[in-house]
Amino acid sequence: MEKRKLSFWDIWNMSFGFLGIQMGFALQNANASRILQIFGADVEELSWFWIVAPLTGLIVQPIIGYYSDRTWTRLGRRRPYFLTGALLASLGLVLMPNADMFTAFLPALWVGAGMLMIMDASFNIAMEPFRALVADLLPSDQRTLGFSVQTVLIGIGAVIGSWLPYALTNWFGVSNNTVEGEVPLNLLLSFGIGAAALVISILITVFTTKEYSPEEMALIGINENEIEIEEEKESSLLNIFSDFKKMPLTMKQLSSVQFFSWFGLFGMWVFSVPAIAHHVYGLALDDHGTLYQNAGDWVGILFGVYNAVSAVYAFFLPAIAKKIGRKMTHAISLIFGGLGLISIYFVPNENWLFLSMFGIGIAWASILAMPYAILAGSIPAKKMGVYMGIFNFFIVIPQIVNALIGGPIVKYLYGGNPIFALIISGVSLLIAAVLVVRVKDVDDKVVIVK
Repeated sequence: MEKRKLSFWDIWNMSFGFLGIQMGFALQNANASRILQIFGADVEELSWFWIVAPLTGLIVQPIIGYYSDRTWTRLGRRRPYFLTGALLASLGLVLMPNADMFTAFLPALWVGAGMLMIMDASFNIAMEPFRALVADLLPSDQRTLGFSVQTVLIGIGAVIGSWLPYALTNWFGVSNNTVEGEVPLNLLLSFGIGAAALVISILITVFTTKEYSPEEMALIGINENEIEIEEEKESSLLNIFSDFKKMPLTMKQLSSVQFFSWFGLFGMWVFSVPAIAHHVYGLALDDHGTLYQNAGDWVGILFGVYNAVSAVYAFFLPAIAKKIGRKMTHAISLIFGGLGLISIYFVPNENWLFLSMFGIGIAWASILAMPYAILAGSIPAKKMGVYMGIFNFFIVIPQIVNALIGGPIVKYLYGGNPIFALIISGVSLLIAAVLVVRVKDVDDKVVIVK
């Protein structure tokens, strides 16, 4: 038995939950820093509060991958995990901007940071089973399409999530005014809407997608008895460490590419609002008034633009990769992103930032699709989930590194000016572009041999 070729709409429904996940993720990325600043965080402290997000990913994703490889329920193999993740993430989305309600127990800043941790842990619970689901259900020649469709839905969800605060204020008259220590109404409503969209979109995937049964997986080429024997003899989570040591060569080579890609992305997410407010709008770093909120809303629009570009560009990724190869496609895309980030320093006003976002959007689309398309062909099918989880090490470790050193570097090396953190992020993407050239793409090699 071979894996069935799926229609475009089957692949679309399979990944539709990613729209809601990324809608919530975009709300977090564009607004978490300014919410934490409203609750009292200084700009050089932001990366330290953000560290809880990659730390939870480092712990959660390999464990989720390990157990999702061994889970067979009435809901399937992967679906129980991203459904649970969605419900928990929606709770975090509702509670984070309302952290001031809990000041009788803890400072709002710490509650907000805790909700950030819950959100990101929950997004991690949901994301990697989605990646593994594409690899589970699609034959090799449809995987690039599968991950590209995911990227399109990620882009659409991120555009909606990024634009929500601006749209509510400028199109529907919802106030973005704030008093000290309180999150403005447009952000409160945006996070609530994001929570509802997340749950609905995940349910669409759960009810429209059918996973292979254990018997079908056995016929496809995975021996069910071998899975049972492995579980009896190697049921410990410590197997994750032995799997880490045995990771395929392609995965090892991609690790450095992922490190510099996500080091750059983390710096962009953490420091974009204060950097653009200070460098482009000319505001003082300690000014969190209405003009700062306007700048923050505009950054949400900009983040929506780069996600919109990524959604459109993702449609072309399979054709471009077929023409010049997945490695070269990824390298060129990363160069666009690196130059886009560096260009923020040179723009004369906020409107020119759209051009910067164009380059970043091209890189973002490729980062979400190409590494996974390259990786999937090198991973044993019965360990797809755990290896996708381990691959997340190379996403969260660079974020942890940036979180630890980013704030002190801004404070002591950049003189408190966060715009230089964005320049370093751009340089980091350019380094990743150079490193991707040496990666061995197993599926590309098979195509060449044929």
